Amino acid sequence: MKRLLISYVLAGIFTQALSQHPGTAQRLTSIPFTLLPGGIVILQAGLDSFQDSLNFILDTGSSGISLDSSTAERLGVKPEPSEKIIRGIAGFKKVSFLNGRTLRFPGLRVDSLNFHINDYSILTSLYGIRIDGIIGYALLSRYIVHLNYDSLKLTFFSPGSIRYPKIGHLLKPNIHQLVGQKVEIRDKKQIRSQFLFDIGAGLCVLFSTRFVEDSQFFQKRRKRWIKSAEGIGGKIDMELTIIRELKIGPYRFRNVPSLIFNDTFNITSYPQMAGLLGNDILRRFNIYLNYPAREIFISPNTHFYDAFDYSYSGLELYMMNDKIIIGDVARGSPAEEAGLQQGDEIIAINQFFNQNLSQYKLALQVPDQRVKIIFRRNEKLYEVSFKVKNILH
Repeated sequence: MKRLLISYVLAGIFTQALSQHPGTAQRLTSIPFTLLPGGIVILQAGLDSFQDSLNFILDTGSSGISLDSSTAERLGVKPEPSEKIIRGIAGFKKVSFLNGRTLRFPGLRVDSLNFHINDYSILTSLYGIRIDGIIGYALLSRYIVHLNYDSLKLTFFSPGSIRYPKIGHLLKPNIHQLVGQKVEIRDKKQIRSQFLFDIGAGLCVLFSTRFVEDSQFFQKRRKRWIKSAEGIGGKIDMELTIIRELKIGPYRFRNVPSLIFNDTFNITSYPQMAGLLGNDILRRFNIYLNYPAREIFISPNTHFYDAFDYSYSGLELYMMNDKIIIGDVARGSPAEEAGLQQGDEIIAINQFFNQNLSQYKLALQVPDQRVKIIFRRNEKLYEVSFKVKNILH
């Protein structure tokens, strides 16, 4: 009887282990994505039964999923007020929700999603295409997601055991709606700390002034360049510089462009994290986001050795009412010295007269080269030229 009882117990343990085993991950669907300058990933999907195709930014730096307020109004859906507050680089904001909604990809339907509503008009102006929302943890936590920056394809897998490529490195991040990953940085000194793993940020690395002051990390003589950024709450000034080295897993990058700003609302979660690691670093890997297993696999891709953007013009461009407008001119920048002002309408940059925002921005990202700009101010046309500076020098 005792041996029989032991057999039953062992059988029960074995059965329980089988029932808890996730099984093999199954490929669900593969969809194309668009990659904007800086590494911003744009996915297209449908909401509920609406026929409109919506543009979403893929963002591991978002703890939920959201919809643009003007998109909600256009579709005629009415959000419910809430006490939920989100924070951004320039402030806090209370948001409303669309609960129990469905997101449709080709070959995949994702139900029971709660979208918070936010105004993404500034993102639409910044990227030159309509931004209808942001996809974050609320959706990513349900699947294994593979981002292939070589083929510009995103593949969804069901949770389960999956065989990663032979070449690459397995990361074990801390995942609690947001993703914290250990990164090693070196400048005046070497520091190993957690960074926010943020595919939705079109930059290399971002630090708060508190981290910079407390750590005394940067070389004292390191030059910094003024630029601006916009987010929830408005516009803020940042400083652009470089760090000598950044290492994630076994992979090293040298002379990495970095931004520093006064993180009043602590979006970088200092001191728990040293900063934010953006997609101008992460896009150099093909990535498996395996939130169910609490792991991420990175494999160097054909963009691994792409040159970093060391250019500095001091010019921020936006698409507004089908016109490309100067949104900000940094103090002491080449653009300011050339006489350009906020609100000027850009007609052409170099030989490009096509009003293509991405192409205009790329034309400004060639350090040590002279650019020619034709612009309109007070209904008159003007032409200026200036040399784009190189932040390595």
